[in-house]
Amino acid sequence: MKHTTKTVLAATTAALAAFICQPSAQAQSADTLIDKLVEKGVLTVKEGQALRDESDKDFTRAYSAKTGMPEWVTAMKWNGDFRTRFEGFYSDNPAAVDRNRLQYRLRLGLTVDMMDGVEMGVRLASIGDTASNPISSNQTFDNNASKKGLSIDMAYGKWTAINNDRWFASFTVGKMENPMQFTPIVVDPDYTPEGFGQQVVLHLNPEHDLKLNLGQFVLEERGASSLDTYMMGAQMLWDGKWGKHWTTQLGIGTLAISGKDSLTVANGQLNIGEGNTRVGGAVGGAPQYHFNPVIVDAGVGYTFDEVPMYPGAFPVRLAGEFMHNPTAPRDNEGYSVKLTLGKAGKKKTWEFSYELRELQRDAIYEELPESDFNAFTQKEFTTGGTGGFVNGTNVRGHIFKLGYSPFDSLTFFATYWITENISETPAGSNSRAGRLQLDAVWKF
Repeated sequence: MKHTTKTVLAATTAALAAFICQPSAQAQSADTLIDKLVEKGVLTVKEGQALRDESDKDFTRAYSAKTGMPEWVTAMKWNGDFRTRFEGFYSDNPAAVDRNRLQYRLRLGLTVDMMDGVEMGVRLASIGDTASNPISSNQTFDNNASKKGLSIDMAYGKWTAINNDRWFASFTVGKMENPMQFTPIVVDPDYTPEGFGQQVVLHLNPEHDLKLNLGQFVLEERGASSLDTYMMGAQMLWDGKWGKHWTTQLGIGTLAISGKDSLTVANGQLNIGEGNTRVGGAVGGAPQYHFNPVIVDAGVGYTFDEVPMYPGAFPVRLAGEFMHNPTAPRDNEGYSVKLTLGKAGKKKTWEFSYELRELQRDAIYEELPESDFNAFTQKEFTTGGTGGFVNGTNVRGHIFKLGYSPFDSLTFFATYWITENISETPAGSNSRAGRLQLDAVWKF
């Protein structure tokens, strides 16, 4: 019997080693096969665990030999998405010119998982219409089909030091996904900051988590000067589940930007957005006020077991965020309220959302908020401003969005923005604008 067991173990181990040498097979597939052998009585639970340990060792050796990667590399994962977009800008202001354009955005990422909770990631993205734009990778179909470029969108190293039933702690350095979970009135979702990020999670119980997100980022490093600009961020979140249907989230956070006097075009800032009050009233001047906003957010969700014309459970969520910058004497607040029905992303699922949003002039640094949130500014209030369909701050409006996924890998979105400037220049000019976006998003 012992001889037979050893023979089965040896044969199965060899088969697993050959199987997992294939790039598409992972440890999860090996575990499934072992579970089946245990379930059918071919192996005992103890023998199954011994085989699992042995197959893990063989997988590491086989994977290393086949790929040429070091033994401490346990997995490589590709991910990304490709989005095409039709976009139209419309305004009743006689000074405005309605326009239409076609765009694409490409993102291609690679994550390398290693032993001891170590991870390295890199993501390339289309450069966009403005080179090095930190909040957009949209590339317009233009210039007689000229070749388009790619840029480094993320490049980071991460160490997950603790990951158990009670605690989670990770540390990240490089150009990374934003560790803070603020809405787009604070930071554009495409913004990938540079510096350090930390996340600590306390699992209070299976249904409640307490999260601390921290970040220390570089905004402007000046040569031959010590007047560099940094942005620090901290956010505390409480995520809760209340039985089968209800979820809640409550958070409070802050950003602190030091060295505001270096935030000028002359020092390398791109002036993607407009709206802040500037020293001397010129767009080339530094912001007049500091940016130390306090940000509070809350959300509540309910999941219906089923609704007509939607496969599976149907989520409904109402969320809001409020921001106040105490260092500016006026025009220093922003808020958003959003209702979302459903969730697109899986086959035959759909979603609809409505958002009311306002972002006053000096609530936040104008280069950070969502790039798509803009109005028609006939003449920018700072000298040298560009005017036109300008994003940044000093904007309020409504956002309607509808999405549908015919397949897991493909989702269609239609979004319409109705916006206007809070303070118009010249006073009384018509800044109201409409913006239509029709997207097709392929993901993998």
